[in-house]
Amino acid sequence: MNASTQLPATGAGPAGTEAVAPVITQAPAACPETPDTTAAEHRDGEPAPAAQPLRADCIADSAGGLTFDITTPQGTRPVWSAALVLRPRGDGAAGEELRLPLGPNGSGRLRAVLPSTVALPEGRWNVYADLGDGREPQRLLPGDNDLRSLVDRRPLAGIGRLGVRIPYTTRSGSLALRSWLRGPHAEAADIVVDAGGTTVTGRLYGAVLGPGACAEARLRGAPEADGAAPVITVPLTGDGCEFTFTLPYVPLAERWEGGNERWDLWLRAAEGAEPVRIARLLDDVPEKKAIFVHPALPVGCPAGQLRIGPYYTLDNDLTIRVTDDGPDGPDRTGC
Repeated sequence: MNASTQLPATGAGPAGTEAVAPVITQAPAACPETPDTTAAEHRDGEPAPAAQPLRADCIADSAGGLTFDITTPQGTRPVWSAALVLRPRGDGAAGEELRLPLGPNGSGRLRAVLPSTVALPEGRWNVYADLGDGREPQRLLPGDNDLRSLVDRRPLAGIGRLGVRIPYTTRSGSLALRSWLRGPHAEAADIVVDAGGTTVTGRLYGAVLGPGACAEARLRGAPEADGAAPVITVPLTGDGCEFTFTLPYVPLAERWEGGNERWDLWLRAAEGAEPVRIARLLDDVPEKKAIFVHPALPVGCPAGQLRIGPYYTLDNDLTIRVTDDGPDGPDRTGC
């Protein structure tokens, strides 16, 4: 992503209203200490008191935008350069950050808006406040979240690219944001599990079903030399954007080669179309693996008895797990 210039000062309206465009910039490198007095010091040269913890309330709108309202300590005076800062968690994207203008919103409150029109890259983001006082941006603590508009969210089917952002609390107690950016997108809805297999119904965004539409189960981690990675294909039924398919368990059991196998589920809207990962994103649950639990049923195979069932990964993608674990055996899926 390209570096950009500093944003002008602006007030913030409701989520989904974009007064100015936020920018993704290179995070500034830490500077060596110097004897010069900074804005974070008193005029007498004594260090300023440690920054008080800040909390942010989050409000989601049905379009996918988020509003952040921060309660500041008494006497805080916002400056034009104040910003809400999003920085990616983990490795691979170090040095990039998204800065959103942070302006006054009543006495003792600051507001920043992440509009649905801003394409936030997919991943996990730590949330900081830069009050423009010379201190480093500080991590925010979670406040009250109003995510009611995310429950059973139903965007327009023709949307070209779907953005989903869900705030959550990290294990250390700080505020973070989970973001998805997909187009087209196959949203899983009802899942029915029986002895014959898994039946999935859902809705396709950014495309419509055409001739040759199908669902695919792909064995994760299998070698893909010459395109020969194991794939099980089943037909789709439905019309327009709605789809249904049943993935039988017998072919999965027949191909089992030992251990714990995971078959990721994909959808092709028509013959020759690019496959789309099937996932469940349109609600207020950032991690569904431990929340939406489906049974793994016993299935016989030449080597003995397996257990097969669907689950959501840590990224909320839909996958089928095939294992010889017992019903109460360990979950070695990892993700």
